[in-house]
Amino acid sequence: MSAIQDWAAIEPTVAPHVEPDLKVSFLGLLYDRTTIDGVVTRLLARPSEAPFASVVTPNAAHLSRIDGDPSRYAAPYRNAWLCLNDSRVVEILGRTCGVAIEAAPGSDLVAALLSDPRLERDSRILLVGGDKTLFEDLKAKAGLTGALHYEAPMGLATNENALAETVAYIETHPARFVLLAVGSPQQEFIAEALRSGGRATGVGLCVGAAVEFLTDRRRRAPGWMSRSGLEWLFRLVSEPRRMWRRYLVDSPAVLRLYLRHILR
Repeated sequence: MSAIQDWAAIEPTVAPHVEPDLKVSFLGLLYDRTTIDGVVTRLLARPSEAPFASVVTPNAAHLSRIDGDPSRYAAPYRNAWLCLNDSRVVEILGRTCGVAIEAAPGSDLVAALLSDPRLERDSRILLVGGDKTLFEDLKAKAGLTGALHYEAPMGLATNENALAETVAYIETHPARFVLLAVGSPQQEFIAEALRSGGRATGVGLCVGAAVEFLTDRRRRAPGWMSRSGLEWLFRLVSEPRRMWRRYLVDSPAVLRLYLRHILR
């Protein structure tokens, strides 16, 4: 079985089909309700020369950050072409309120896109973030022949010059798909700068650690843990020093938004 087939055979964690154009508002964001397959179809149908558009995948920590400082963090999500829920916890919270907001994890999205037979292997795909080894592993595993890599500088969230350099590189190296894998909120800042600048083309996917999962640099939670809303626990146990703040401080703060929603 090829690497591409391996990805395609990953146990599905997405929900049954829902209307792809239906949007739903929950905890301060307007989400697109769709399946991974539906998103991939829309991505592949979009002309590569079309003006830049972004796909964001907010999780519980993102929602808390936006609520804490909306003027700084909200725009990339509200101006995105597609906003997909990347949190099983948010999905569960929505269900208790009668809000259907199925999770469509960014890692599943990237795996599905790169394994789709409709994607030409010589498509221009730009990986922003990661090191050279990660890029070479991605090319080999996905069979990509037209891919590019930009090893983005550190401090993108606070260094305006570094952010501007990254945006300029993407603008001058047009790609059909730009995998923004520099973590949040850096990747969303880049996406919004590209959109508002009006010079870039293609689609930017804010995917965090998705490429690291696909190339086996990091282990992903088993399917049963993901479906049960326990992927956060797996990641916390696997990388406690890196993940403790996200899962023990930032993500639980989403409960404040949830209680506010209920009281309304």
